[in-house]
Amino acid sequence: MLALVLVACCLCAGLVAAPAAHADDWRDKQYWLAESGITKAWEVSKGAGVKVAVIDSGVDALHPDLKGAVVGGYDASGAGQPDGQKSVGSKPEHGTLVATMLAGRGHQPATASPKPSPGAATQGPDGIVGVAPEAEILSVSTWLGSTNPSGKSDQDQIPEAVRWAVDNGAKVINISLGSTTPQWPQSWDAAFLYAEQKDVVIVAAAGNRVGGNIQVGAPATIPGVLTVAGLDRKNTASVDASSQGISIGVAAPAEDLLGGLPGGGYAEWAGTSGSTPIVSGVAALIRSKWPSMSAEQVINRIVTTAKDAGVPGKDPLYGYGILNAEAALKDDVPETSSNPLGSVAEWIRVHRRGNLATPAPLPTADVPSAVPTLPEATVPAAEAPSQRDSAISAAVVIGFALLFLAIIAAAAVQLTRAARNPALARDETETGVLDKVDSERKP
Repeated sequence: MLALVLVACCLCAGLVAAPAAHADDWRDKQYWLAESGITKAWEVSKGAGVKVAVIDSGVDALHPDLKGAVVGGYDASGAGQPDGQKSVGSKPEHGTLVATMLAGRGHQPATASPKPSPGAATQGPDGIVGVAPEAEILSVSTWLGSTNPSGKSDQDQIPEAVRWAVDNGAKVINISLGSTTPQWPQSWDAAFLYAEQKDVVIVAAAGNRVGGNIQVGAPATIPGVLTVAGLDRKNTASVDASSQGISIGVAAPAEDLLGGLPGGGYAEWAGTSGSTPIVSGVAALIRSKWPSMSAEQVINRIVTTAKDAGVPGKDPLYGYGILNAEAALKDDVPETSSNPLGSVAEWIRVHRRGNLATPAPLPTADVPSAVPTLPEATVPAAEAPSQRDSAISAAVVIGFALLFLAIIAAAAVQLTRAARNPALARDETETGVLDKVDSERKP
């Protein structure tokens, strides 16, 4: 049975509630905004007009930093509220942490005089500001990590959540969850294909080693999904808050992160759960700047402008490299007609033979490496030998038989001669040819 978990891990101070603080306390700790080029990217776009679906544990729309940011939602778990804004599952705080990092807007201090804010939302001086502070959030709640009281499984919740997000205007989908196997149920195929056909960018977390994700697990192994690995504060692959696999597209900060908690608090946390909304936010900035740009080109912009890290070129720790939001928004990037991370439509054609009707059994065991995007090995079919090959083989056998008969005949002749002339037989046996040559020498 595929078991999905929300891929956050508690490092450093862990998940701890904190009172609202001034910008100097919180904003200065959001190091990724400057180091990943996000503050420079804001000179071009802040994500206005783009809906981002957060498929997670539910988002608290009443958090002060999300005021006006959550514009809709849905409960795919069957155990939450219809609007998806009730926190559910084993980590109910998870969705709000993700949403505030993605589209947090900060807030005005309680003592400040209210200011009118026509048009796009403004950033308040307190609290957390997200990567795309003018984007809009669709909260899609799922129950993961423990027994769902409604009885709905991961197989049912994830495709339902993806389809709802697509149908309700999401141009980017953030999935900060993962599993310990690269395989995914066939019941997911149609939903991810639907998102691909509807031109939606899906960003997913690579998972964390400290949580058991040594290798990237589904859904981050699905072709076409932009998979995000995690970095430590030195911009190297995080030992705990990341994993590895051939499907990784880009790497982003994963340690010493900050996010909002349901009820208005804050937390320090870590994991690719936090790296993912950073990249989803950059995708929203791009889609806001170029509304007609295809999902393939959005992903291509992010991966081709990344700063190469690790071994040269794409590798299983950093993918194409480290996120560079400024370059993704400002550089000239050649257009592409295909997703550099593959196509789920092509994968289905090859591996499911285009059949979406017959459900496949869930994997029963983990596999050591993320391989769904690679074609399966095939064994060449045996071919019958040709008539020419058969004729040559028969000729060889007959030739050896005739040679054997000739040897027998020669031996019989020699034995007959020896029987008729015993002296000759004795001389040849004792002296051989060499003695015959010596006997011809002159004294």
